[in-house]
Amino acid sequence: MKTFLKTTVKNTLLSASLATALLATSGLFAAEYAIDKKGQHASIQFKISHLGYSWMVGRFNDFDGSFSYDEKDKAASKVNVIVNTKSVDSNHAERDKHLRSDDFLDVEKFPQAKFESTKYTEGKDGKATLIGNLTLHGVTKEVIVAVSQVGAGKDPWGGFRRGFEGTTRIALKDFGITKNLGPASAELDLIFNFEGVKK
Repeated sequence: MKTFLKTTVKNTLLSASLATALLATSGLFAAEYAIDKKGQHASIQFKISHLGYSWMVGRFNDFDGSFSYDEKDKAASKVNVIVNTKSVDSNHAERDKHLRSDDFLDVEKFPQAKFESTKYTEGKDGKATLIGNLTLHGVTKEVIVAVSQVGAGKDPWGGFRRGFEGTTRIALKDFGITKNLGPASAELDLIFNFEGVKK
């Protein structure tokens, strides 16, 4: 009986040690990246139709975030971004003032927009689908982002960088923005370009 107990305890400890080692090893492949905000090698842009005749393009100048990318377990990759909504910039001061008002972003009440990924699926061609929760105008909705990996490698300063581009289309009313801009302007495209520096 004592021999049996010793063997059982030994096997249990061995299994636990192996599991710990495997978890530790898998974590070695996951790389954390800080989005290169300082060097402005990242952007968050939006595009919306103006009356169906042209496009109005703008951006958010102030945001921060990070992402992880695991070469061995790509499905474990994640993205987190926080945007300062006051930084909206459409290259027109009066229009930007209107965009910050309660007709649209209501930046005094909702100073931040956020995105937190929940699922990442990548194909062999570098194309991927990113699913996550977008919080905008105080409303959180799941969105699907079409992602392309732009590239990865060493930079001239001894660091390692990786970049992605992503696009998604959202309906303004889904996020409680009900200002009537006409049927052609009910939706807008969000375009993300993130270059990350490996931490």
